[in-house]
Amino acid sequence: MNIQIKDLSQVYKNDFRALNKVNLEIESGMFGLLGPNGAGKSTLMRILVTLLNPSHGDILVNGKSLSKNRSEVRSYLGYLPQDFRFFSKLKTWEFLDYAASLTGIKNKKERLKAVDHMLEQVGLFDVRNRYANKLSGGMKRRLGIAQALIGDPKIIIVDEPTTGLDPEERIRFRNILSNLSQQDVIIILSTHIVGDISSTCQQMALLNKGQVHFQGTPEMFVNQSSGHVFNTNVTFEQLKVIGEQYPVITSVPGANGYEIEFVADEVKGWDTKLVEPNLEHAYVYFMEYIANEKFQYQ
Repeated sequence: MNIQIKDLSQVYKNDFRALNKVNLEIESGMFGLLGPNGAGKSTLMRILVTLLNPSHGDILVNGKSLSKNRSEVRSYLGYLPQDFRFFSKLKTWEFLDYAASLTGIKNKKERLKAVDHMLEQVGLFDVRNRYANKLSGGMKRRLGIAQALIGDPKIIIVDEPTTGLDPEERIRFRNILSNLSQQDVIIILSTHIVGDISSTCQQMALLNKGQVHFQGTPEMFVNQSSGHVFNTNVTFEQLKVIGEQYPVITSVPGANGYEIEFVADEVKGWDTKLVEPNLEHAYVYFMEYIANEKFQYQ
C-alpha cells in the first residue's frame, strides 16, 4: 500500500489555511502524524477518509487519484474520528455488527465471528450485551477502535485514538496496531501525545500551522535536538527563574530543590550536563525553537 499526498491545501473563509501545500508519502506500516491541537491534523484525516474535499492538490492511493476513485478507496478504509459517535439504542455487539455489515461482511455467521473476535481484542467481550451508551468513557473509545479495525481494512486512520484511555488500555491499543502493522496495511496515527508515536511508529511527520515541518523516522527527529537537552539541580527559588528562561520538561522534587530537564539552544549561567534526548524532548524543542523561527533545520 502507498499513499502520496501532493500539494494539498485546505482554505476556509478569510483565507484561513488549515493545510498549506502538504506533501507526504506514506508506505505500509505505522505512520505517526504529530502536532499540537489546531495544527491541521484532523482536517488532513477528514480529507483522507473522503469526508472533505480539498481546496487544492490531490491524494494518490496505490497510484489512483482519491478524488476520482472515492468509492473504491472507501471500501478499504477504517476510520476512528476524534469525536466518535454511535447509536445509543444498540448494544455493544449490535453496534459492532452494524459496523461490520457496512464493511461488506454479508454472511451473518462470519460477521458474528468477526464481531466476537474484535470484542476480545479490545477487551469488551464481557460487556458485549451492555448498551453502548452505558459504557465508560474508555470503553466507548475502545468500541470506536473496534469499529475502525473490523473488516480488515487496508488503510486504518485513527485521530487522537488514546484520548480517554488509561495506561493499560493505551498499551493494549498500541499492541493491536503494532500487530496489524506487520501486514501490508497503512496505519495513520494522528495525535498530540508523543508517547503514542515513540512506542509504535516506524515513520512520522510533524504538522504545525498546516505545514509539514519534518518527515522521517522518530530517530531522525530525535537527533534534531541532540545537544539541546540539559539536566541540572536547582533550589525552589531557582526553579521559577530557570522556567522563565527555558522550557522545563521534567522536575523531580528533592530535599533541597529540584532535579530538572529542559531544552535550549544554548545555556548561560547554569551548571548543566547534556542529556540524551527522547521524542518528547525533541517535540518540545521543535515547538519552542524551530516553530518559533529561533532555529532552522539545515
